[in-house]
Amino acid sequence: MDNASDLTCTSCGRRIGRQPHITSGGRCRCENCFLDGRKVASWPDDVYSAFAEALVAALDLREHETGLHSKRVACHTLVLARRFIADPMRLRQCYWGALLHDIGKIGIADAILLKEGSLDENEWAEMRTHPEKGHAIVVRLPFMQEAAEIILNHEERYDGSGYPGGLSGEMISLGARLFAVIDTLDAITSNRPYRKGSDYDTAKREILKRSGTQFDPSAVEAFIAEEAALREMVALKCELPAGSIL
Repeated sequence: MDNASDLTCTSCGRRIGRQPHITSGGRCRCENCFLDGRKVASWPDDVYSAFAEALVAALDLREHETGLHSKRVACHTLVLARRFIADPMRLRQCYWGALLHDIGKIGIADAILLKEGSLDENEWAEMRTHPEKGHAIVVRLPFMQEAAEIILNHEERYDGSGYPGGLSGEMISLGARLFAVIDTLDAITSNRPYRKGSDYDTAKREILKRSGTQFDPSAVEAFIAEEAALREMVALKCELPAGSIL
C-alpha cells in the first residue's frame, strides 16, 4: 500500500485522489472496487443489484455520507454469511439486507436525521422507526423478501433488548444477527466528527464482551474465525500514517 494520490484505479479507471486504496502487484484498486471484489464471484451484474446500490447511494447523499459504510458492512457481512450459507441467492439477500439496512432513514425528518447534537426522547422514538420504514419500502420488491427481514431486524439484540420487535435468539433473522457484529466492528473502527476510530483489537474486545447479550455467540465465533480477512478489509478504510493509505 502506498501514498499516491495521482494514481488511477486499474479496475474502474477513476482517479484515486484521496480515496482509500490498495496497491499490489503493480495494480491499484480504490476501496469501492476492492469491496466489489469481495462479493460472490458468480453474481452477474443485473438490474436488481444496480437498484439496491442506487437506493443506498440516495440515502448516502441525504445523510451527507462521504464514506462507504453501507457497502463495507454489506461486504463484511458476506464474509460471515459464507460460513453459514452456500446458496448464492440467499447470500445475495444477506448482502442486499446489510447494504440497505438504514434505507428507512429516508423517511426520517431532516431536523432529526441531520441534527448535530443529541436527540431528545421524542426524536429518538422517531429515529427508532427506521427499521419498519425500511422494511415497508423493500418488502414490496418480490426479489428482496429475505433482505427486507434483515432490514426489519437489524436493530434487534440477541438478548431481546433491541427494537422494533424486542426479538431474541433465533427469532432474529440470521442475516441480521451476522450484520449486528459487523455493524459494531465498522462503527468502532471508523472515524466520526466527534471522535477518532479505534483499532481492530479494541473492536474485537468489545464484540467478545457482548457475545450472548447483544450478539449471537455463533456470529461472534464466525467473526473470530474470519479475523484475518476482516482485518485486511478494515485496514483498507482506516486512516493509516502517510505512506500507507490515504
